[in-house]
Amino acid sequence: MRAVKSKSAALRARLSHPIIDSDGHLLEFLPVLTEYLQKAGGAQTVKDFRRAFSTTYLNFDWYRQSPRERREQWSRRPPFYMVPARNTLDLATGLFPPLLHERMDELGFDYAVLYPTIGLHPPMFAEQEIRRAGCRALNDYYADLFTEFGDRMTPAAVIPMYTPGEAIEELDYAVGRRGLKVVMLSNYVKRPIAAAAKYPEAARYAFRLDTFGIDSEYDYDPLWARCQELGVAPTFHSPAEGWGSRTSISSFVYNHIGHFAASGEATAKSLFMGGVTRRFPKVKFLFLEGGVGWGRALLSDLLGHWEKRNISEVTKYDPRAVDRGQLSELFHRYGGKLFRESVAGREAAQFGTNSEDPATIDEFAACAIESRNDLSDRFVPSFYFGCEADDPITAAAFDVRRNPFGARLNAVFGSDIGHFDVPDMSEVALEAYEMVEHGMISEDDFRDFVFANPARLWTALNPDFFKGTPVESAVAALGL
Repeated sequence: MRAVKSKSAALRARLSHPIIDSDGHLLEFLPVLTEYLQKAGGAQTVKDFRRAFSTTYLNFDWYRQSPRERREQWSRRPPFYMVPARNTLDLATGLFPPLLHERMDELGFDYAVLYPTIGLHPPMFAEQEIRRAGCRALNDYYADLFTEFGDRMTPAAVIPMYTPGEAIEELDYAVGRRGLKVVMLSNYVKRPIAAAAKYPEAARYAFRLDTFGIDSEYDYDPLWARCQELGVAPTFHSPAEGWGSRTSISSFVYNHIGHFAASGEATAKSLFMGGVTRRFPKVKFLFLEGGVGWGRALLSDLLGHWEKRNISEVTKYDPRAVDRGQLSELFHRYGGKLFRESVAGREAAQFGTNSEDPATIDEFAACAIESRNDLSDRFVPSFYFGCEADDPITAAAFDVRRNPFGARLNAVFGSDIGHFDVPDMSEVALEAYEMVEHGMISEDDFRDFVFANPARLWTALNPDFFKGTPVESAVAALGL
């Protein structure tokens, strides 16, 4: 038993509340994971998994290409140096659950939800067979390795989302049969654009993002309903490297900055405008590792657009509403050199003449927004935002003077231990507390960030989430 004091442990000893880590990261131990892949589908599955992983995320082809080939094919620079290699103790802590369990007090954590590393990507594999087998193998791996450490930590199951059916099937297996109580869903599915099939060489560059709400290929409501029945919050942690502007051929940093925020914003906006938060108000959706800044901006943008383009206001901009007689008179009076008899009578045409289908004008119809309060009620309670310790923008979540509606957004602490941006696990809790020391948030805000908000999130559909853990009584005292 390691008896190591740390500054984070000293911080925890001073606090009157627990610290819940809602986004630590485990590191899959490849020799053991390979055994699970072998069991799921045999030697060919192992080979196919490695191939799919190397092409979906790592893009190993980049290393075999010349600079000219990278530019010709616009081959994205893959990630590199992603784990705390020099800090061997922390590296091992990410690999081996018994060591992490032993170090929890040293880290200052009472409880931790652990997300995958390799497992972030198999739910997005394009090939169904290897996608399904890979997710099944990973969920068995997580369940077997972490079962005996459930008093202090729990891993997230990986759920593929290509169809609601496959998502529900894996959800039932991971939660219903293997007892996992956190699930990680893909933020999006890359769907092919049908017209691009005419050009096979270009088709791989042409895709659209299905984000499960607006314009989705399928109705995902049965999935949200099943999450509610099983008592699990849908959580999202998918990379956005490789789409949008994040396709640099030379810089991983360029591709990496803001990518989780972009992924989260795409999904949250889709769920909101697709009416999912209206139809499932009890379900809480968590978006990880992108911080809360994008959430604040999205709420502001939704409000601004609704105020100008709700069904009562948007018709003010219908070109048919132009007083053509007044416009013509003003055109004659002030048109100057622009005025010619040959264009007289056509001055209003520039504003458009298309007739819109009345059934499609109300773009907020699915979420049934009739007032400002409706917008707040559909957004603020439903969405939670995973924020890292070194992100000062987290303070914005608690800025009721500047946030729309005076809202306190649901920021939850995510340590990201196990990855390159946490060089010393034993200091990450203390780093989060620096927002208090620097006067950016209050002690009460910090309590909400690391304890009350995560407690509300995880118990919203599962009141027994923390049963048998060191935080059980503290959560009960919140009276959620």
